[in-house]
Amino acid sequence: MSQPQRPEKVVVDFRGGVIKPYTRKKEVRLSELREYFSNVEEAEKILLKGKDPLIYEYYEYIYSEAAGNLNLGLTIIYPGKIGKEYYMTKGHFHERDAAEFYFCLKGRGMLLMQNKDGEVSVVELEPGSLGYVPPGWGHRTINTGRGKLVFFFAYPSDAGHNYTIIKERGFAMIVVEEAKAPKVVPNPKYHKT
Repeated sequence: MSQPQRPEKVVVDFRGGVIKPYTRKKEVRLSELREYFSNVEEAEKILLKGKDPLIYEYYEYIYSEAAGNLNLGLTIIYPGKIGKEYYMTKGHFHERDAAEFYFCLKGRGMLLMQNKDGEVSVVELEPGSLGYVPPGWGHRTINTGRGKLVFFFAYPSDAGHNYTIIKERGFAMIVVEEAKAPKVVPNPKYHKT
């Protein structure tokens, strides 16, 4: 017989950009993200120079993966660009119909969302704003500011993640810098089917 679940306390360290306790920490570098950027050649040039910049990291608290629970965590996306495209997360769809939210604590960015029909929606993130991802929408977060973009997230523990669809097809839109400002433009690498 499994032990009954017990209430727990999780602390969000706003200054340090971590949650305590966390059960998983992941650092994602350019070498793991090169195919996600529209300008793969630029990513390869950086890697060939022996550089492998840290693009983002996250701290996640997984209490249980059983239905009815929540996973939560904190993501930090560093400032920078590959070519004209801002640093971003891989992006994913949930394997089950599940919502998620991102609450911005620090920095500026965009939450890029797309449903399976290719409809795109963008929510701008700044401290105190919450981006809500409805069930069925793939999502990726982009740092469009000069400093770190830090946000808190929560989603159902049994939601699952599908990164492959984004890696293979991409999002229909990407966020690039034009005239020193972020702009959402069509992704030249996007494959609808």
